[in-house]
Amino acid sequence: MAVTFEDFNFNRQILNAIADAGYTEATPIQQKAIPPIMNGQDVMGIAQTGTGKTAAYMLPIIMRLKYAQGDSARAIIIAPTRELAMQIEENAKQFAVYTDLRIVSVYGGLGPKTQIEIINKGVDIIVGTPGRFMDIYLAGHIVTKTLQVLVLDEADKMMDMGFMPQINRILEVVPVKRQNLLFSATMSDKIHQLSNNFLEFPTIIEVTPQATPAQTVNQVLYHVPNVKTKINLLKNLLDAPDDIKKLIVFCKTRAAAEDVYKFLLRKFGEKEVKVLHANKGQNTRINSINSFKNDEVKILVATDVASRGIDVSDVSHVINFDVPVVIEDYVHRIGRTGRAFQSGEAITFCTPSEEYYVNKIEKLIRQTIPVTAIPAEVFIEVTGYDEKQDQAREIDMQKRRDDPDFKGAFHEKKTLNQKIKFKAERDKKNPNSKSPRTKSPKSYRKKH
Repeated sequence: MAVTFEDFNFNRQILNAIADAGYTEATPIQQKAIPPIMNGQDVMGIAQTGTGKTAAYMLPIIMRLKYAQGDSARAIIIAPTRELAMQIEENAKQFAVYTDLRIVSVYGGLGPKTQIEIINKGVDIIVGTPGRFMDIYLAGHIVTKTLQVLVLDEADKMMDMGFMPQINRILEVVPVKRQNLLFSATMSDKIHQLSNNFLEFPTIIEVTPQATPAQTVNQVLYHVPNVKTKINLLKNLLDAPDDIKKLIVFCKTRAAAEDVYKFLLRKFGEKEVKVLHANKGQNTRINSINSFKNDEVKILVATDVASRGIDVSDVSHVINFDVPVVIEDYVHRIGRTGRAFQSGEAITFCTPSEEYYVNKIEKLIRQTIPVTAIPAEVFIEVTGYDEKQDQAREIDMQKRRDDPDFKGAFHEKKTLNQKIKFKAERDKKNPNSKSPRTKSPKSYRKKH
Protein backbone atom coordinates (compact mmCIF):
# COMPACT_ATOMS: atom_id res chain seq x y z
CA MET A 1 0.00 0.00 0.00
CA ALA A 2 1.36 3.42 -0.99
CA VAL A 3 2.34 5.77 1.82
CA THR A 4 1.13 9.36 1.32
CA PHE A 5 2.28 12.49 3.15
CA GLU A 6 -1.11 12.60 4.88
CA ASP A 7 0.09 9.52 6.83
CA PHE A 8 2.74 11.62 8.60
CA ASN A 9 2.00 14.00 11.43
CA PHE A 10 2.54 17.16 9.34
CA ASN A 11 0.50 20.30 9.88
CA ARG A 12 -1.88 21.63 7.25
CA GLN A 13 0.56 24.36 6.03
CA ILE A 14 3.18 21.74 5.12
CA LEU A 15 0.63 19.36 3.56
CA ASN A 16 -0.71 22.19 1.38
CA ALA A 17 2.83 23.07 0.27
CA ILE A 18 3.53 19.40 -0.58
CA ALA A 19 0.30 19.24 -2.59
CA ASP A 20 1.22 22.46 -4.44
CA ALA A 21 4.59 20.91 -5.33
CA GLY A 22 2.72 17.98 -6.92
CA TYR A 23 3.95 15.26 -4.53
CA THR A 24 1.53 12.58 -3.38
CA GLU A 25 3.34 9.31 -2.56
CA ALA A 26 6.34 9.29 -0.23
CA THR A 27 9.50 7.71 -1.66
CA PRO A 28 11.21 4.85 0.29
CA ILE A 29 13.82 7.17 1.87
CA GLN A 30 11.03 9.53 2.97
CA GLN A 31 8.97 6.67 4.41
CA LYS A 32 11.93 5.42 6.47
CA ALA A 33 13.62 8.70 7.44
CA ILE A 34 10.76 11.07 8.30
CA PRO A 35 9.44 9.25 11.44
CA PRO A 36 12.82 8.98 13.28
CA ILE A 37 13.80 12.53 12.28
CA MET A 38 10.50 13.85 13.62
CA ASN A 39 11.19 11.93 16.84
CA GLY A 40 14.44 13.86 17.24
CA GLN A 41 16.81 10.95 16.58
CA ASP A 42 20.18 11.23 14.84
CA VAL A 43 19.82 9.66 11.39
CA MET A 44 22.30 8.37 8.83
CA GLY A 45 20.73 7.93 5.40
CA ILE A 46 22.41 6.04 2.56
CA ALA A 47 20.51 7.17 -0.51
CA GLN A 48 21.49 8.10 -4.04
CA THR A 49 20.46 11.35 -5.66
CA GLY A 50 16.95 11.50 -7.08
CA THR A 51 15.38 9.49 -4.24
CA GLY A 52 13.76 12.47 -2.50
CA LYS A 53 16.16 12.74 0.45
CA THR A 54 16.04 16.56 0.57
CA ALA A 55 12.33 16.42 1.41
CA ALA A 56 13.04 13.53 3.82
CA TYR A 57 14.97 15.84 6.15
CA MET A 58 13.57 19.27 5.17
CA LEU A 59 9.90 18.52 5.89
CA PRO A 60 10.56 17.39 9.51
CA ILE A 61 12.84 20.43 10.05
CA ILE A 62 10.11 22.83 8.87
CA MET A 63 7.58 20.97 11.04
CA ARG A 64 9.89 21.31 14.06
CA LEU A 65 10.69 25.03 13.60
CA LYS A 66 7.07 25.93 12.62
CA TYR A 67 7.51 29.73 12.49
CA ALA A 68 10.11 32.51 12.53
CA GLN A 69 11.71 32.98 15.92
CA GLY A 70 14.64 35.08 17.13
CA ASP A 71 17.49 36.27 14.91
CA SER A 72 19.83 33.25 14.78
CA ALA A 73 19.61 30.05 12.74
CA ARG A 74 18.00 27.01 14.35
CA ALA A 75 18.79 24.65 11.46
CA ILE A 76 21.95 24.50 9.33
CA ILE A 77 22.36 22.35 6.21
CA ILE A 78 25.90 21.93 4.80
CA ALA A 79 26.25 20.83 1.15
CA PRO A 80 29.35 20.33 -1.07
CA THR A 81 28.53 22.60 -4.04
CA ARG A 82 26.86 25.93 -4.63
CA GLU A 83 24.46 24.29 -7.10
CA LEU A 84 23.26 21.84 -4.46
CA ALA A 85 23.01 24.59 -1.82
CA MET A 86 20.84 26.65 -4.18
CA GLN A 87 18.67 23.61 -4.93
CA ILE A 88 18.17 22.81 -1.23
CA GLU A 89 17.26 26.46 -0.54
CA GLU A 90 14.71 26.35 -3.36
CA ASN A 91 13.15 23.14 -2.00
CA ALA A 92 13.08 24.54 1.56
CA LYS A 93 11.28 27.71 0.43
CA GLN A 94 8.84 25.60 -1.58
CA PHE A 95 7.90 23.47 1.45
CA ALA A 96 7.86 26.48 3.82
CA VAL A 97 5.76 28.70 1.53
CA TYR A 98 2.82 28.82 3.98
CA THR A 99 5.07 29.63 6.97
CA ASP A 100 7.08 32.75 7.78
CA LEU A 101 10.35 30.84 8.16
CA ARG A 102 13.39 32.78 6.91
CA ILE A 103 15.74 30.73 4.71
CA VAL A 104 19.06 31.81 3.17
CA SER A 105 21.82 30.01 1.24
CA VAL A 106 25.49 31.01 1.49
CA TYR A 107 28.09 29.91 -1.06
CA GLY A 108 31.18 31.13 -2.90
CA GLY A 109 31.37 32.58 -6.39
CA LEU A 110 29.53 35.73 -5.29
CA GLY A 111 30.59 38.38 -2.80
CA PRO A 112 29.31 37.64 0.73
CA LYS A 113 27.86 41.15 1.30
CA THR A 114 24.26 40.37 0.25
CA GLN A 115 24.28 37.03 2.07
CA ILE A 116 25.50 38.73 5.28
CA GLU A 117 22.83 41.44 5.00
CA ILE A 118 20.07 38.78 4.79
CA ILE A 119 21.50 36.87 7.79
CA ASN A 120 21.72 40.07 9.86
CA LYS A 121 17.98 40.69 9.34
CA GLY A 122 17.25 37.36 11.09
CA VAL A 123 17.28 33.80 9.77
CA ASP A 124 15.82 30.41 10.76
CA ILE A 125 17.48 28.03 8.26
CA ILE A 126 20.94 28.46 6.68
CA VAL A 127 21.98 26.30 3.72
CA GLY A 128 25.65 26.65 2.86
CA THR A 129 28.86 25.28 1.46
CA PRO A 130 31.52 24.55 4.14
CA GLY A 131 34.02 27.24 3.12
CA ARG A 132 31.58 30.16 2.79
CA PHE A 133 29.73 29.16 5.97
CA MET A 134 32.98 29.28 7.99
CA ASP A 135 34.04 32.58 6.37
CA ILE A 136 30.80 34.28 7.45
CA TYR A 137 30.91 32.62 10.88
CA LEU A 138 34.49 33.79 11.51
CA ALA A 139 33.48 37.31 10.43
CA GLY A 140 30.98 37.23 13.31
CA HIS A 141 27.71 37.19 11.36
CA ILE A 142 26.49 33.65 12.17
CA VAL A 143 25.51 32.77 15.76
CA THR A 144 25.27 29.02 16.43
CA LYS A 145 24.13 28.89 20.08
CA THR A 146 20.45 28.54 19.06
CA LEU A 147 21.16 25.63 16.65
CA GLN A 148 18.79 22.64 16.98
CA VAL A 149 19.46 20.61 13.81
CA LEU A 150 22.66 20.15 11.76
CA VAL A 151 22.53 18.35 8.41
CA LEU A 152 25.50 17.15 6.31
CA ASP A 153 24.13 16.43 2.84
CA GLU A 154 26.12 14.55 0.14
CA ALA A 155 28.76 13.82 2.79
CA ASP A 156 30.71 11.49 0.47
CA LYS A 157 31.14 14.27 -2.08
CA MET A 158 32.37 16.61 0.66
CA MET A 159 35.00 14.00 1.55
CA ASP A 160 36.04 13.69 -2.11
CA MET A 161 36.36 17.48 -2.40
CA GLY A 162 38.61 17.72 0.65
CA PHE A 163 36.17 19.52 2.96
CA MET A 164 36.97 17.41 6.03
CA PRO A 165 38.97 20.20 7.79
CA GLN A 166 36.11 22.70 7.34
CA ILE A 167 33.54 20.16 8.55
CA ASN A 168 35.61 19.46 11.67
CA ARG A 169 35.79 23.20 12.35
CA ILE A 170 32.01 23.52 11.95
CA LEU A 171 31.52 20.66 14.44
CA GLU A 172 33.75 22.56 16.91
CA VAL A 173 31.64 25.74 16.81
CA VAL A 174 28.11 24.32 17.02
CA PRO A 175 26.38 23.34 20.31
CA VAL A 176 26.98 19.80 21.57
CA LYS A 177 23.27 19.28 22.20
CA ARG A 178 21.64 19.11 18.78
CA GLN A 179 20.03 16.70 16.33
CA ASN A 180 22.42 15.46 13.61
CA LEU A 181 21.45 14.16 10.17
CA LEU A 182 23.97 12.76 7.68
CA PHE A 183 23.15 11.75 4.10
CA SER A 184 25.48 10.06 1.63
CA ALA A 185 25.12 8.11 -1.62
CA THR A 186 27.92 5.71 -0.67
CA MET A 187 29.24 4.16 2.52
CA SER A 188 33.03 4.49 2.50
CA ASP A 189 35.56 4.18 5.35
CA LYS A 190 35.74 7.99 5.52
CA ILE A 191 31.96 8.24 5.92
CA HIS A 192 32.09 5.61 8.68
CA GLN A 193 34.75 7.66 10.44
CA LEU A 194 32.75 10.88 10.03
CA SER A 195 29.54 9.25 11.30
CA ASN A 196 31.35 8.03 14.42
CA ASN A 197 32.49 11.60 15.18
CA PHE A 198 29.23 13.26 14.18
CA LEU A 199 26.30 11.04 15.15
CA GLU A 200 25.10 9.69 18.50
CA PHE A 201 23.38 6.26 18.41
CA PRO A 202 22.02 6.98 14.93
CA THR A 203 19.16 5.29 13.13
CA ILE A 204 20.77 3.95 9.94
CA ILE A 205 18.58 3.95 6.84
CA GLU A 206 19.66 2.37 3.57
CA VAL A 207 16.86 2.34 1.03
CA THR A 208 18.84 0.47 -1.63
CA PRO A 209 22.17 -1.36 -1.51
CA GLN A 210 24.83 1.35 -1.33
CA ALA A 211 25.78 2.95 -4.62
CA THR A 212 23.10 1.07 -6.57
CA PRO A 213 21.65 3.11 -9.43
CA ALA A 214 17.92 3.75 -9.39
CA GLN A 215 15.94 0.83 -10.80
CA THR A 216 14.19 3.21 -13.20
CA VAL A 217 17.48 3.95 -15.02
CA ASN A 218 18.32 1.81 -18.07
CA GLN A 219 22.12 1.67 -18.48
CA VAL A 220 23.97 1.20 -21.79
CA LEU A 221 27.73 0.99 -22.55
CA TYR A 222 29.42 1.64 -25.91
CA HIS A 223 33.07 0.66 -26.46
CA VAL A 224 34.63 3.29 -28.74
CA PRO A 225 38.25 3.59 -29.90
CA ASN A 226 38.78 7.37 -29.57
CA VAL A 227 37.32 10.83 -28.95
CA LYS A 228 36.41 11.53 -32.60
CA THR A 229 34.33 8.36 -32.69
CA LYS A 230 32.63 9.50 -29.47
CA ILE A 231 31.59 12.71 -31.27
CA ASN A 232 30.28 10.69 -34.24
CA LEU A 233 28.30 8.41 -31.90
CA LEU A 234 26.90 11.40 -30.00
CA LYS A 235 25.75 12.95 -33.29
CA ASN A 236 24.10 9.66 -34.28
CA LEU A 237 22.19 9.41 -30.98
CA LEU A 238 21.04 13.03 -31.24
CA ASP A 239 19.74 12.47 -34.77
CA ALA A 240 16.81 10.58 -33.19
CA PRO A 241 15.24 13.68 -31.54
CA ASP A 242 11.95 12.00 -30.60
CA ASP A 243 13.77 9.70 -28.17
CA ILE A 244 15.67 12.40 -26.26
CA LYS A 245 13.42 14.91 -24.50
CA LYS A 246 16.03 16.40 -22.17
CA LEU A 247 19.72 15.49 -22.03
CA ILE A 248 22.75 16.08 -19.79
CA VAL A 249 26.14 15.27 -21.38
CA PHE A 250 28.84 14.72 -18.72
CA CYS A 251 32.52 15.32 -19.50
CA LYS A 252 35.64 14.62 -17.41
CA THR A 253 37.34 18.00 -17.85
CA ARG A 254 36.41 21.62 -18.54
CA ALA A 255 38.31 21.46 -21.87
CA ALA A 256 36.35 18.37 -22.97
CA ALA A 257 33.07 20.03 -21.94
CA GLU A 258 33.94 23.12 -24.00
CA ASP A 259 34.82 20.98 -27.05
CA VAL A 260 31.56 19.01 -26.86
CA TYR A 261 29.60 22.23 -26.25
CA LYS A 262 31.13 23.90 -29.33
CA PHE A 263 30.28 20.85 -31.44
CA LEU A 264 26.67 20.84 -30.22
CA LEU A 265 26.46 24.62 -30.62
CA ARG A 266 27.30 24.25 -34.33
CA LYS A 267 24.68 21.54 -34.66
CA PHE A 268 21.82 22.99 -32.61
CA GLY A 269 22.57 26.64 -31.81
CA GLU A 270 22.37 28.58 -28.54
CA LYS A 271 18.63 28.02 -28.15
CA GLU A 272 19.13 24.27 -27.68
CA VAL A 273 22.32 23.84 -25.63
CA LYS A 274 24.11 25.32 -22.58
CA VAL A 275 27.40 24.45 -20.85
CA LEU A 276 28.14 24.27 -17.13
CA HIS A 277 31.62 23.99 -15.57
CA ALA A 278 33.81 25.64 -12.93
CA ASN A 279 35.44 28.13 -15.35
CA LYS A 280 32.07 29.76 -15.98
CA GLY A 281 31.04 32.68 -13.78
CA GLN A 282 28.41 32.17 -11.09
CA ASN A 283 25.69 34.08 -12.96
CA THR A 284 26.37 32.11 -16.15
CA ARG A 285 26.10 28.84 -14.23
CA ILE A 286 22.83 29.88 -12.57
CA ASN A 287 21.41 30.99 -15.94
CA SER A 288 22.45 27.68 -17.56
CA ILE A 289 20.73 25.62 -14.83
CA ASN A 290 17.58 27.76 -14.93
CA SER A 291 17.39 27.62 -18.75
CA PHE A 292 17.65 23.83 -18.63
CA LYS A 293 15.19 23.50 -15.75
CA ASN A 294 12.64 25.78 -17.43
CA ASP A 295 12.78 23.85 -20.74
CA GLU A 296 14.38 26.80 -22.55
CA VAL A 297 17.21 24.52 -23.70
CA LYS A 298 17.13 20.78 -24.35
CA ILE A 299 20.81 19.87 -23.77
CA LEU A 300 23.16 20.72 -20.90
CA VAL A 301 26.88 19.89 -21.19
CA ALA A 302 28.46 19.65 -17.73
CA THR A 303 31.44 18.52 -15.67
CA ASP A 304 31.00 16.70 -12.37
CA VAL A 305 30.71 19.99 -10.50
CA ALA A 306 27.12 19.92 -11.74
CA SER A 307 26.37 16.22 -11.25
CA ARG A 308 24.87 17.01 -7.86
CA GLY A 309 22.35 19.71 -7.16
CA ILE A 310 20.55 19.72 -10.50
CA ASP A 311 17.06 18.62 -9.49
CA VAL A 312 15.22 18.39 -12.79
CA SER A 313 12.54 15.71 -12.76
CA ASP A 314 12.10 15.21 -16.52
CA VAL A 315 15.66 14.49 -17.74
CA SER A 316 15.14 11.60 -20.16
CA HIS A 317 18.80 10.86 -20.95
CA VAL A 318 22.26 11.18 -19.42
CA ILE A 319 25.29 10.58 -21.66
CA ASN A 320 28.68 9.99 -20.04
CA PHE A 321 30.86 11.32 -22.85
CA ASP A 322 33.80 10.43 -20.56
CA VAL A 323 33.83 7.73 -17.87
CA PRO A 324 34.28 9.44 -14.47
CA VAL A 325 37.64 8.88 -12.76
CA VAL A 326 35.99 9.25 -9.32
CA ILE A 327 33.86 6.15 -9.77
CA GLU A 328 31.20 7.18 -7.21
CA ASP A 329 30.38 10.10 -9.52
CA TYR A 330 28.90 7.59 -11.97
CA VAL A 331 26.01 6.96 -9.56
CA HIS A 332 25.45 10.69 -9.12
CA ARG A 333 25.64 11.41 -12.83
CA ILE A 334 23.09 8.81 -13.86
CA GLY A 335 20.99 9.82 -10.84
CA ARG A 336 20.11 12.97 -12.81
CA THR A 337 17.67 10.83 -14.80
CA GLY A 338 15.06 8.32 -13.62
CA ARG A 339 14.03 10.68 -10.83
CA ALA A 340 10.72 10.71 -8.97
CA PHE A 341 9.58 7.29 -10.27
CA GLN A 342 10.17 8.24 -13.93
CA SER A 343 12.29 6.12 -16.27
CA GLY A 344 15.52 7.31 -17.84
CA GLU A 345 18.44 6.27 -20.05
CA ALA A 346 22.10 6.42 -18.99
CA ILE A 347 24.54 5.97 -21.90
CA THR A 348 28.31 5.68 -21.38
CA PHE A 349 31.07 6.00 -24.01
CA CYS A 350 34.23 4.05 -23.09
CA THR A 351 37.66 4.11 -24.76
CA PRO A 352 40.28 1.37 -24.08
CA SER A 353 41.94 3.51 -21.39
CA GLU A 354 38.59 4.00 -19.62
CA GLU A 355 37.73 0.29 -19.31
CA TYR A 356 39.68 0.22 -16.02
CA TYR A 357 37.19 2.66 -14.45
CA VAL A 358 34.14 0.89 -15.93
CA ASN A 359 35.29 -2.35 -14.25
CA LYS A 360 35.57 -0.52 -10.92
CA ILE A 361 32.14 1.09 -11.41
CA GLU A 362 30.57 -2.32 -12.06
CA LYS A 363 32.08 -3.64 -8.81
CA LEU A 364 30.79 -0.58 -6.95
CA ILE A 365 27.20 -0.84 -8.25
CA ARG A 366 27.31 -4.65 -8.24
CA GLN A 367 25.93 -4.74 -11.77
CA THR A 368 27.29 -5.40 -15.24
CA ILE A 369 26.47 -2.51 -17.56
CA PRO A 370 24.99 -3.99 -20.78
CA VAL A 371 27.22 -3.40 -23.83
CA THR A 372 25.63 -2.25 -27.10
CA ALA A 373 27.34 -2.36 -30.50
CA ILE A 374 28.07 0.94 -32.23
CA PRO A 375 25.41 1.47 -34.94
CA ALA A 376 26.64 0.57 -38.44
CA GLU A 377 26.07 4.10 -39.74
CA VAL A 378 28.50 5.62 -37.21
CA PHE A 379 31.89 6.28 -38.80
CA ILE A 380 34.68 4.78 -36.68
CA GLU A 381 37.74 7.03 -36.84
CA VAL A 382 41.33 5.81 -36.75
CA THR A 383 42.99 6.64 -33.44
CA GLY A 384 45.69 9.27 -33.95
CA TYR A 385 49.28 8.73 -32.81
CA ASP A 386 49.12 11.22 -29.91
CA GLU A 387 45.85 9.86 -28.56
CA LYS A 388 47.13 6.29 -28.89
CA GLN A 389 50.22 7.25 -26.87
CA ASP A 390 48.06 8.98 -24.23
CA GLN A 391 45.86 5.89 -23.93
CA ALA A 392 48.92 3.62 -23.60
CA ARG A 393 50.37 5.85 -20.83
CA GLU A 394 47.03 5.87 -19.01
CA ILE A 395 46.76 2.05 -19.17
CA ASP A 396 50.37 1.76 -17.89
CA MET A 397 49.52 4.07 -14.99
CA GLN A 398 46.43 2.01 -14.13
CA LYS A 399 48.45 -1.23 -14.10
CA ARG A 400 51.11 0.41 -11.95
CA ARG A 401 48.43 1.61 -9.54
CA ASP A 402 47.20 -1.95 -9.05
CA ASP A 403 50.70 -3.48 -9.13
CA PRO A 404 53.54 -1.26 -7.81
CA ASP A 405 56.14 -3.67 -9.27
CA PHE A 406 54.78 -3.24 -12.81
CA LYS A 407 57.36 -1.34 -14.87
CA GLY A 408 55.15 -0.66 -17.88
CA ALA A 409 55.42 -1.08 -21.64
CA PHE A 410 57.15 2.29 -21.94
CA HIS A 411 59.79 1.20 -19.43
CA GLU A 412 60.40 -2.09 -21.28
CA LYS A 413 60.64 -0.24 -24.61
CA LYS A 414 63.06 2.27 -23.10
CA THR A 415 65.24 -0.53 -21.66
CA LEU A 416 65.36 -2.30 -25.02
CA ASN A 417 66.28 0.96 -26.79
CA GLN A 418 69.09 1.57 -24.27
CA LYS A 419 70.51 -1.94 -24.92
CA ILE A 420 70.43 -1.38 -28.69
CA LYS A 421 72.07 2.05 -28.31
CA PHE A 422 74.78 0.65 -26.01
CA LYS A 423 75.60 -2.16 -28.46
CA ALA A 424 75.75 0.29 -31.41
CA GLU A 425 78.16 2.59 -29.54
CA ARG A 426 80.36 -0.36 -28.51
CA ASP A 427 80.50 -1.70 -32.05
CA LYS A 428 81.37 1.78 -33.34
CA LYS A 429 84.36 2.03 -30.99
CA ASN A 430 85.52 -1.52 -31.81
CA PRO A 431 84.36 -2.25 -35.37
CA ASN A 432 86.30 -5.55 -35.60
CA SER A 433 85.13 -6.74 -32.26
CA LYS A 434 82.57 -9.52 -32.31
CA SER A 435 83.04 -10.68 -28.74
CA PRO A 436 84.94 -9.67 -25.59
CA ARG A 437 88.75 -9.96 -25.97
CA THR A 438 90.57 -12.91 -24.43
CA LYS A 439 94.21 -13.22 -23.53
CA SER A 440 96.35 -15.30 -25.86
CA PRO A 441 98.03 -18.26 -24.19
CA LYS A 442 101.77 -18.09 -23.71
CA SER A 443 103.46 -19.78 -26.66
CA TYR A 444 106.97 -19.94 -25.30
CA ARG A 445 108.99 -19.90 -22.10
CA LYS A 446 111.74 -17.39 -21.52
CA LYS A 447 115.11 -19.04 -21.42
CA HIS A 448 117.97 -17.74 -19.41
